[in-house]
Amino acid sequence: MVIIASYNVDANPVDLAEGLPNLSVIISEIFVAESIIEDLKYIPTALWAMFETLQMAFIGTVIGIAIGLPLSMLAARNLNSKFVYAPTRALLAIIRTFPSILWALLFVIMVGLGPYAGVLAIVMYTIGFVTKLQYESIETIDSDPMDAVSSIGVSKFQLIRYVVLPESASHLLGQILYMFDYNVRQTSILGIVGAGGIGFFIINYIKFFEYGKAAIFMLIVLITVLIIDWFSVKIRDKYIVKSQHGMEIRTKESRS
Repeated sequence: MVIIASYNVDANPVDLAEGLPNLSVIISEIFVAESIIEDLKYIPTALWAMFETLQMAFIGTVIGIAIGLPLSMLAARNLNSKFVYAPTRALLAIIRTFPSILWALLFVIMVGLGPYAGVLAIVMYTIGFVTKLQYESIETIDSDPMDAVSSIGVSKFQLIRYVVLPESASHLLGQILYMFDYNVRQTSILGIVGAGGIGFFIINYIKFFEYGKAAIFMLIVLITVLIIDWFSVKIRDKYIVKSQHGMEIRTKESRS
């Protein structure tokens, strides 16, 4: 099937091999000594643009999660009837159909060029993407605690507050961290339609064949992503991995 699909989309490895020399031309233009010295003066601009990108990703992720979590509760099959979760999933599927760059283009038309359009695009993409991950995590919760709590006549809100959220908390935290990391990188692309952020500079420099300047900005993106990944690992170790180990230790002690 892979061979057939590759043939249908003209995926020819020979074309890739023949195009590799073109990459060396770009690399040689980036590492010209005079050009590097001149391009270093753009680092402050790159840092400020990256700061704007981080703010866009942060706002979009927080608002998207805040809207998406209640929707994921409505979309979970183990919490609602099909008359509730079916239309909710259909709505989320519609939102998820549009990629973030298309959302950005639509909001640029609505509110104009700039980071605000990018923030709105990230919000919509986060709602569509993370909600699917969340309601699938909620559906994997063990039914025994839910049945036990439901049998004493608690309300749906109490069931979600004291069973659903605690049981799925580690998954939800991991999804939030992943979504923020993804949105930072995704925001770097939204500049292609004028939605602000560091991507606006990268796209314009590449468009005018100023690969050295674009490389400086992409290097700032790389460093930022590595830092975010490091913080993400620390948060996971503290709130997810250690808590899971603690549960295992308590279980072994109780058995002994």
